[in-house]
Amino acid sequence: MNTTTPAPSDFHTLSTPRGPVPADAPAWNRQRASQMPSHRYAPARDRVAVPLTERSWPTRELTVAPLWVPVDLRDGNQALAEPMDPARKRRFFELMVAMGYKEIEVGYPSASQTDFDFVRLIAESALAPDDVTIVVFTAARRDLIERTVASVRGIRNPVVIHVYTATAPTWRELVLGRDRDELKDLILSAGRDVLELTTYLPNVRFQFSPEVFNLTEPDYVLDICDSITTLWDATPEHPVILNLPATVEIATPNVYADQIEYMHRNLARRDGVILSVHPHNDRGTGIACAELAVLAGAQRVEGCIFGNGERTGNVDIATLALNLHAQGVDPMIDFSDIDEIRRTVEYCNRIEVHPRHPYVGDLVHTAFSGTHQDAIRKGLAAHRAKAQAIGADAGTLDWRVPYLPIDPADIGRGYDAVIRVNSQSGKGGIAHLLESEFGVELPRRLQIDFARHVQQQADASGDELSAQSLWELFTRCYLSERSDQVALTDYRVDRGSTQVRLMVGGTASTSVHEGVGPLEALTAALQAAGVRIEILTLNQTSLGTGSASEAITLLEYRDESGVRWTAGRAGSVIDASFDAVIRAADRAITTGDSTATRTVA
Repeated sequence: MNTTTPAPSDFHTLSTPRGPVPADAPAWNRQRASQMPSHRYAPARDRVAVPLTERSWPTRELTVAPLWVPVDLRDGNQALAEPMDPARKRRFFELMVAMGYKEIEVGYPSASQTDFDFVRLIAESALAPDDVTIVVFTAARRDLIERTVASVRGIRNPVVIHVYTATAPTWRELVLGRDRDELKDLILSAGRDVLELTTYLPNVRFQFSPEVFNLTEPDYVLDICDSITTLWDATPEHPVILNLPATVEIATPNVYADQIEYMHRNLARRDGVILSVHPHNDRGTGIACAELAVLAGAQRVEGCIFGNGERTGNVDIATLALNLHAQGVDPMIDFSDIDEIRRTVEYCNRIEVHPRHPYVGDLVHTAFSGTHQDAIRKGLAAHRAKAQAIGADAGTLDWRVPYLPIDPADIGRGYDAVIRVNSQSGKGGIAHLLESEFGVELPRRLQIDFARHVQQQADASGDELSAQSLWELFTRCYLSERSDQVALTDYRVDRGSTQVRLMVGGTASTSVHEGVGPLEALTAALQAAGVRIEILTLNQTSLGTGSASEAITLLEYRDESGVRWTAGRAGSVIDASFDAVIRAADRAITTGDSTATRTVA
């Protein structure tokens, strides 16, 4: 991230508003007209009619979770610069199952061999529990529908075949080259193809999405949806999913809510329809669109965990679920270890979650302001005191702590990072000083871990800590001398094969590991020698600048006592990484904390 302060000359491309102050502007508002060509864009209600004149959604409350449908493996995956490989897709799918999702869109099998193969993996294995519905996505074209049906043959789970076609005027005219009647014929023809090709698949249900629903004429989209539910004979016993996407957000969320309530009120066979929404986030209001749509009658919400998707993303179904939790409504999905969820999503998507992302960001429960810190500290103290006074578990009491909308413990977070030192408290700028003075860039979670050590030393000494003092403390905490109970005596990497020689507790061992990376080989060798650690994240930095600078590896790992950090330092990146792993292993064996769950590198 570039945080360099631009010089004044760097602003020469900006055009400071110099137009007139509007005649009806109040005296306290002196904003002027800008030079941006805003006149090029029509207001939402000039682009699509919203015939609803009386609405009931503003008086409703959210009292129950909708059916959540994560689309990370299809819609989210197609938005990645580097789409998920089969191992990442499987890991993501297993995460969603573990969290409690019961309907999962797994791919676009007619468009991708990787997706087709993943659907076949589900068909040929026990990867999906019996109560999980598998959704597959296809365009409204017979050959693509045939390929999609072929992918799901043999799946024992309930299956939804999701057919889509863009219906908005601009898409009809510029992309598809069809008028309203021609496009309706295409959609109904695809609907008949689905019926014909799934005759012998009794576990299959159907879904239709008029893509860009929010920019489609209401009478037209209602006619198409009623025609498709009639064709598919939608009934309460065999419902059809109608998914109404805000494919490109163009209006305030209340407009989308009006559109959904109009459909909810006017759809034929309403008791045989599962009304679904799929908001995108082009205006940054995807969350609000989804919440208001549920108030307006939607029963099902498609989106991505933490909101990955094309352009500004799909709606974030993790935030939506935790918003319900914060209002006392069970989201029906488990977020009790949100950091493990984040690590998996970051690994699968290769996209880091922003530190200010709602609920999951590293800084969302952190206060730097002194007044916020004081209020939170008093609130936590009062909460604990109340629990102690009545002999109750603090985790069961009503939550009333200032600035914290939920208890961090609900999602597996501790309280150690809630109040952080920074320049405002006279002890901060830790990460900035280490980077500016020594070139060492600390990842956010290591900043949190190291801040505790800084706080302890600052409190003990009462003095301001200089950059040199911080570096000396960092060295003591993460680069201290080892006991030499664990030592890497030699290694050799050669074309996918790694040979590792270790000395553990005075016992030498040599092992060869094929088809894995050097770090995986080292952790496997340590595990064979009885030292088990789980590597969570690994970050590379350097001490100083230039070709002669030493490599620093910052390692987050888990042992029996929890998540810890250590570091390694050497002339090369791989040697520094090995040094960090050996330090972690040495610490585990000397403190008796070696433990094994799984090894990830």
